[in-house]
Amino acid sequence: MFRMRSPAAWRWFLGFLLLGLQLSQYADASGVIHYPRRGDGDEFRATYALAQLQLALDKAGSPLCLEPSHFSMEQERALVNLARNQRLDVVWSMTSIEREQRLLAVRIPLDKGLFGWRIALLPSNRAQLLKDVRTRDDLRQFSAGQGHDWPDSLILRSNDLPVTTSSSYGSLFRMLSAQRFDYFPRSVIEIWDELEHPRGKLLVADTHVLLHYPTAMYFFFSRKRPDLAETVRQGMEIALADGSFERLFQQHFAASLRRADLNQRQIIELHNPLLPDATPLQRPELWFTPTVQRP
Repeated sequence: MFRMRSPAAWRWFLGFLLLGLQLSQYADASGVIHYPRRGDGDEFRATYALAQLQLALDKAGSPLCLEPSHFSMEQERALVNLARNQRLDVVWSMTSIEREQRLLAVRIPLDKGLFGWRIALLPSNRAQLLKDVRTRDDLRQFSAGQGHDWPDSLILRSNDLPVTTSSSYGSLFRMLSAQRFDYFPRSVIEIWDELEHPRGKLLVADTHVLLHYPTAMYFFFSRKRPDLAETVRQGMEIALADGSFERLFQQHFAASLRRADLNQRQIIELHNPLLPDATPLQRPELWFTPTVQRP
């Protein structure tokens, strides 16, 4: 066994540690932003957020480039790694009071609030399940499916709506097909891509109801990286001001919003106890407001 008995050996060892520290610092300044990799077949779910993130970097004049993490990550694992400043530099997710306490949020909603406008996925043989639903009380006879660590689960439960959860996003589609729960509320800007995915082949979108609760999807950063959060915030503000944010949003979602036919749906309003007080609801340019029927 090697023992560092001599001063020369100690100098060699300390030099090795210093080199490692320098390499670590170099890696931190390597010009790469790591984001959570999606599982195989789910890469499409990151396309829009990555496009907005790259736009923000470009508008801020940043040379940073984007790279996925080595392994795919479910949402909560990604947020934990981000909070620890380990292996990830950014995550985009729905906001909550708890998430804004442990992470730095750039309070510009990527989704313009549309992650709070929800259409139900249903098994194709139960397409008319919600046709008589007009109120929250009507909806309580049905069980929703959600991720166990998603803010949506707590939001639905706080409105006294039954919820069945899973730790895996993909398994929720299988559970819905097997009628382990009745409906799977999905954002109006994600449901159509999910239906075109192989896992959605036995499912349909409800045509009757639109759930709504105020929320936002933000870019989140470690509290140890306020510089990175500020760079992205500045870039997003520039993109909002020059119209490029809106053009990118429309490019990705205009067709989905037309397909959703929102003005023909019965809206059911839900309260969101997880919404932070700092949510910029006073800035109307940040939000999309569909024209819908009110109860």
